[in-house]
Amino acid sequence: MHIGLIGGIGVAASVVYYQRLVAAMEAKGAPLRMTLSHGDIQTLIANNLADLRQPQAEIFAQQVGELKAAGAQVAALTSLGAHYCFEELEALSPLPLVSGVAPLDSYFVSQGLRRVGLLGTRVVMRTRLYGQLARTQAVVLDDDIEALAQSYLEVAVAGHCTPSQRQKLLDAGRRMVEEQGAEAIVLAGTDLNLAFDGQDPGYRVIDALDVHVDVLARLAAGETSLAEVSGKG
Repeated sequence: MHIGLIGGIGVAASVVYYQRLVAAMEAKGAPLRMTLSHGDIQTLIANNLADLRQPQAEIFAQQVGELKAAGAQVAALTSLGAHYCFEELEALSPLPLVSGVAPLDSYFVSQGLRRVGLLGTRVVMRTRLYGQLARTQAVVLDDDIEALAQSYLEVAVAGHCTPSQRQKLLDAGRRMVEEQGAEAIVLAGTDLNLAFDGQDPGYRVIDALDVHVDVLARLAAGETSLAEVSGKG
């Protein structure tokens, strides 16, 4: 199956999606057919902060149309923060969408996790992953949401992470483990790999990007169907 990605939101996350999809398909011994449409992260940030869902969905829908014209059969957003307008986009999208949020609850359950800590955008943390965790309890550092979200935003826009930003995010994860009983810290922002890759923070880390990539790779390889992933087919 030909996978369409809406990327550039931010660039570093798009690169990691590409790298990990390639690695997953190589492991399966299957070819990857993928097209990426570059989006504007500054427009997304402005619309997200103002909770302007329909305008952003219309922008994404146009990009999905471009992906369809290029031969893509499904589309996915390379940003969990961008999922704030997922329902609006789904109503406009000329292609089926593969959510990066929907598979997470089942994945956490499969790993035996009952409580996870979240790092990501303001909306992701405030809504505990858009309220889509039914069987897993999510915790966040409520008093530090603004500061953590701002640090994450700066990392996503810059495409790199400074030592002080990295330490702030690593410490936040540790606090959720030690003070709130989180059994794992979820990188619920697709640029957070810039802070956590290659690090040993002393607690379990789950990159939500990897869960999404696994779903996309299984679709691309024909190991699962769109109906099984989205219920729509």
